[in-house]
Amino acid sequence: MSSLFSSFTLKSTTLRNRIAIPPMCQYSAVDGVANDWHQVHYAALARGGAGLVIVEATGVSPEGRITPACLGLWNDAQAASLQRVAAGIKAGGAVPGIQIGHAGRKASANRPWEGDDHIPASDPRGWTPLAPSALAFGETLNRTPQAMSLEDIARVQADFVAAARRALAAGFEWLELHFAHGYLAQSFFSPHSNRRDDGYGGDFEGRARFLLETVAAVRAVWPEHLPLTARFGVIEFDGRDEATLQESIEAVCRMRDAGLDLLNVSMNFVIPNTAVPWATPGFMAPIAERVRREAGLPVASSWCLDDPQTAQRVIVEEQMDLVMIGRAHLANPHYPRELAHALGVDRPDWVLPAPYAHWLSRYRGPGSASAQ
Repeated sequence: MSSLFSSFTLKSTTLRNRIAIPPMCQYSAVDGVANDWHQVHYAALARGGAGLVIVEATGVSPEGRITPACLGLWNDAQAASLQRVAAGIKAGGAVPGIQIGHAGRKASANRPWEGDDHIPASDPRGWTPLAPSALAFGETLNRTPQAMSLEDIARVQADFVAAARRALAAGFEWLELHFAHGYLAQSFFSPHSNRRDDGYGGDFEGRARFLLETVAAVRAVWPEHLPLTARFGVIEFDGRDEATLQESIEAVCRMRDAGLDLLNVSMNFVIPNTAVPWATPGFMAPIAERVRREAGLPVASSWCLDDPQTAQRVIVEEQMDLVMIGRAHLANPHYPRELAHALGVDRPDWVLPAPYAHWLSRYRGPGSASAQ
């Protein structure tokens, strides 16, 4: 029986446990180039004990970034900077992964702590967002995007392929395509945001086309022995959940046939003001289990899974294969150790970095001789 601390093998890649750190944007890059912040941040997370660390959403093109401060992989300088990041994750004992994507109509935004809104068209820091249709997301992201031509679609798909090649050259061993959260690929699939009347819109076949073509194109250049995964929103919580979920599972089955190895099950976020059940721990677990069962594909998920008992339960009950835990790792990069203690897991092979293990093993609390 699998548990949170059992290993997990996908293709030729083995994770030391079922704990994964999902992409969490740092909004700290300059011209898409990783710097010391990224190097220290990701190396620390890897040293903490997770089996997989996935680097934040990385733009496949300049206009594909969420903000001007997001990472990129459209040139070799960016790839060189990420090579150090991948090596740091690997040295920390985790598998280095990276998520590549295009923000679509949510692009050209200010950083969350600087407004989380679209940069005005008059501001030279911004650019014109692209989308399947000229429909704005709304609320603070209210800029109307440019509807993509067929040439635009082909170019962006080529950008995904080029970014995948660079990710491989930089040393990443796990690739995640960002097909969720209202960004470009998700907005092609959703009827809320795709009103096209050509081969990339309309019925299910048209709306799924961008996703399927992109998976196949990336699979052609990403080595067969390494995992190719996607984060895909399968539900919107908009009142038509069953219909959306049925279409999403069919899309997942076709992505599987195109070469996808695992799905990171997430939400759509294509429209604002949805009824997400945030108060329910592990609320995505039953949905992930259904995708796993009906699509016949390994799955991961996140959202409210950082409670030790919940994280252990969803693995033991085979609702998912990996648990994505984000914010708890920001508060404590060694959160896997905390999970092990909370679950009473005896880990004789648990290895902390020697400079940490020395002091943690000696410390006996305030007032003791070893407390320094």
